[in-house]
This record gives sequence, structure tokens and C-alpha cells, in this order.
Amino acid sequence: MRLQKKGSTYFGLCPFHNEKTGSFSVSPNKQMYYCFGCGAGGNVFTFLMQYENYTFTEAMQVLADRAGIELPKQEMTGAQKREADKRTKLLEINKEAAKYFYKLLRSPRGEKAYAYFRKRELSDETMRKFGLGYSDQYSDDLYRYLRHVGYDDALLKESGLVSIDEVRGGHDKFWNRAMFPIMDVHNRVIGFGGRVMGEGEPKYLNSPETKIFDKSRNLYGLNIARTTRKPQLLLCEGYMDVIALHQAGFDNAVASLGTSLTSGHASLLKRYTKEVYLTYDSDGAGVKAALRAIPILKEVGIITKVINMQPYKDPDEFIKALGAEEYQKRIDQAENSFLFEIRMLEQNYDMNDPESKTAFYNETARRLLAFPEELERNNYIQAVADKYRIGFEDLRKLVNNLAMAGSGITKAAPLKSGIHEKKKEDGMKQSQKLLLTWLIEDTRLFDSIKGWITEEDFTEPLYRKAAQELFTQYGESGQVNPAKIISRFQEEEEQKEIAGLFNAKIHEVETKQDKEKALKETIERIKENSIDVRSRQSDPNDLTVVMQLINEQKELEKLKKTHISID
Repeated sequence: MRLQKKGSTYFGLCPFHNEKTGSFSVSPNKQMYYCFGCGAGGNVFTFLMQYENYTFTEAMQVLADRAGIELPKQEMTGAQKREADKRTKLLEINKEAAKYFYKLLRSPRGEKAYAYFRKRELSDETMRKFGLGYSDQYSDDLYRYLRHVGYDDALLKESGLVSIDEVRGGHDKFWNRAMFPIMDVHNRVIGFGGRVMGEGEPKYLNSPETKIFDKSRNLYGLNIARTTRKPQLLLCEGYMDVIALHQAGFDNAVASLGTSLTSGHASLLKRYTKEVYLTYDSDGAGVKAALRAIPILKEVGIITKVINMQPYKDPDEFIKALGAEEYQKRIDQAENSFLFEIRMLEQNYDMNDPESKTAFYNETARRLLAFPEELERNNYIQAVADKYRIGFEDLRKLVNNLAMAGSGITKAAPLKSGIHEKKKEDGMKQSQKLLLTWLIEDTRLFDSIKGWITEEDFTEPLYRKAAQELFTQYGESGQVNPAKIISRFQEEEEQKEIAGLFNAKIHEVETKQDKEKALKETIERIKENSIDVRSRQSDPNDLTVVMQLINEQKELEKLKKTHISID
């Protein structure tokens, strides 16, 4: 990432959502990152966890290796250890299954699958590179093998490779299938795809979602394609297309895992490339898939083009017929995604009928309004005008008239994405966030609020936990480390929210007096709210609590007459 220093903080474009103005901040003092656009935030560990899909343990090990530090044995809670052990065991099971399938393919039992791969013109080297295998015709073969090497039923069931019921006992999800191991970007086997040998449904079967396999956050072949030197990634529909392209020298091919492209896939692609070329099937289903994928890729800022493979159906078929050199020509001639959309739109109109033709131009003009920047919009108007032999000025006037009449769209409809829209916060939450941010940016304020505010005055449960950690840190050492606090929380959403607590937007105040006034008003609001919340939640018959609240109310009245200093 490119980061530019502004004051004591670095800013750049956020890697977790699409933006043109950098709102992603990295603070050396806080040892934290935070995006003021999408709310992504955390410390160096959570960054690797979000960006590379690591677990906390894996992120810590990577950073330790990078720093040349030998880690001591990690101390974890019982629950953490069980969870980490389970994830490790599931990865072990998948690796063991992949090795078993690989071995079976090269045995007499795997002759059918081997013949299938050879018929698809795959070399032994390609089969090895992708770890291709075979699941035996007996439906409990893998189950018996994995039991033999020491895995119990509960874990096998959770792996997604085995189903267990009272009637049939343990039986395999995959049997009599050519097997495609699915690997994450760190080359760990996380799932499988299987193509049935002979008759049977479904033709292709994928592993279910598990603790280690999330279809929306992984792409087939990305573990290899991520290191390509080619300028773009080729996005296919199926495993065989990816493998055929790699064998032909296109090591930049990937595919989604038996599901439509999602915003999660698009965000993953954005980490490794700025350009994606769609090389979907050329039939109707492939065209529909491309039309669905284009706006999803655009949403995260990926330049998208479409490869025309006609008269052939898919990349595998194309390369077998014409070879890699001709396919490269198709890559070089790939069509701009917007012009592809317009060309597909044209098929819905009779261009020989004046009324239908006019309707086509009107719909095209509406779509051109999706480009908010005038220069870019004019460039597309020119391209469409040249292609459909309509005057540039005529089309531009049509676009402008639609915009003025308010009958066109002014912005592409937003797609649902993995980015959570930040809800407007109420004033009290903002006040509590503001005070926490002030405290970590200027630890002198701990002395200023002493006697007026404690961690118990933060009424939001998550805020109170953060405040407790912060107050403890300062009490023990006179210093604070907000990045350390984030690691106390397990859930990603909690980590993001904690990062947000320590990055509240502070309006600049010109004088010391203004800052002291703002601080005092914030303290008063928080204290008043704290008393009010506890009054409503307490038992009115509990005299001890009632007296405490009365005393605090008196202290609040005293506070209003007291000057708060930041010296």
C-alpha cells in the first residue's frame, strides 16, 4: 500500500473497500489502522487476519518470523485452544484426504479418473501441480481410511468430507469422482470439488462450508495465480478452465467455487490485481454470469474486460481447438465491460425499427449517466457514438436532457457488499468515543478527569471493557497501548468497533480554553448519562445504591461549577 504522511498519521487508499480519496489511516503512535470510510480497523495482527485471512496464531507466527523472534509456547484459554486445535485438525484431515485421493488416482482403482483427465488432455505434470485425485467407488472408503489414521467421528463430520447417521453409519460425501483439491492462498487444502465418473447427479459437487472453507472468500487457482507476472487475472467459471489455461501458460487464471461471484471474491481479487478479464462460457448462462459479475467488480474499483471465445464455448475448448497463441490474441482484443453490456443490451431491441432503435438509445443514455465524472462520461459517449454510428453531440444532448429531466440515474445502484454501512451514532456514544480517543492521544487528561469519570461511567458494554483496559494500562505504567487492547477481543466486528473507539473524529479547537471547555462538556454529558442509566436500572429499595447516586448527582452539580484544566 502507498501511504502518505499527514501530521503524525499516514493515509492511503483502503484495501478493504473501493475509494478514490484515501481515508485509510495508520497511526504509529497508536500502533493501529482505521478506515474512516468503511470502519475497518485494528492492529498489525488484525490487519493480517483481515487481509490474508489468517487466524490470530498464524498472523503472530508470520510477524514473529519476519522480526526474527522465536515465539514461546502460546498460552490460550481452554476455549481458544480447543478452537485452534479443531481448525488445525480440520486442515490436517483435508490434507490427509488430498494425499489419499492423489494416491488413488495413480493406482489401478483410479484408472477411470486418470483416463478422464488424459482425455481432457491434461499432462501428468499438470495433474501433479493441481494435486488432482480420485475418490473410490465405495461410499465409505475415505471414512474408513481417516478412521484408521486416528480421526474420530465428530471431527470427521465437521470436516464436511463425511456424513454420519444412525442408519448408514459413516459415509463419504465424495465417492467415484475425479477430485480437485481447493487450496487457499497459503497452499493449504481447505475443501474439494469432485466430478462424477459416469452417470450420476450432481455432475460437480463441492465441499460444504466449514470452519476452514468459506466459498465467498476463496478462489480456485489463486494460490498459484497470485504470483503471476501478467498484468491481469483471468476469471473463469470452472476448475477445468483454470487448469487448461494454466497448462497453456496462462498462470493468471482463477475461478469462483461453484457459486456466483460475490463481493467477497471481488475484494479478494482486488488484493492481487487492478484488472480482471472475464472468460466465462459464451452461452446464455455465461453471458448472464458476466453481466452479474461486472458491477460487482466495478464496485470495488477493478477494471473489467470480457474475452470473446466464440465460436467455442469455454477456454478449455478454445485452446484445444486454436491453441494458446490465438487465446492470447483474444485477451489482447478483450472488450471493455461497459461496451459489452451495451452490446448485450442491443440484442433486446430491433435496430431496424425506428421506435425500438430510439428506445435502445434512450436506455443507453440512461446507463451513460452512471459515470459521474464528465470526462469519463464523454469518453464513453464518444465510444458508443462511434460504434453505433450516432453523432457524438446528439448522444451527449440525449444524456444531458435525461439528467436534467431527472428521468435517468445519476449513480449506479449500490450493490450489497462485505462493507458494513456505519449507522449514525447517537450523541452519547459519540461522546464516550471522543473521550476515549482524547485519553489515548493525550494521557495528561487522565489527571484532568480523575475524580469525575471512571471506567464504570461508560454505559456501552463494549466501551466499558475498552475503558477498563485503558484505565488499567495507565494506572500500571502511566502509558497506554490501544493496539494491545484490540487483541483482547475475539470477534472481528468487536475489533473493528474498538478501533473506531480510539479513532473518533475530533474537531480542531484553536485555543487551550476551547479544548478545556469541550472536555468539560463531554465529561458532564457522560457523567449525567451514567447516573441516569444506573438510576433506571437500579432497585429503588436498595438504599446503598440510592445514596451513592444522590452523592454522585451532588458531585455532578459541583463539576458544573468547576474549571477543568488540561495542564
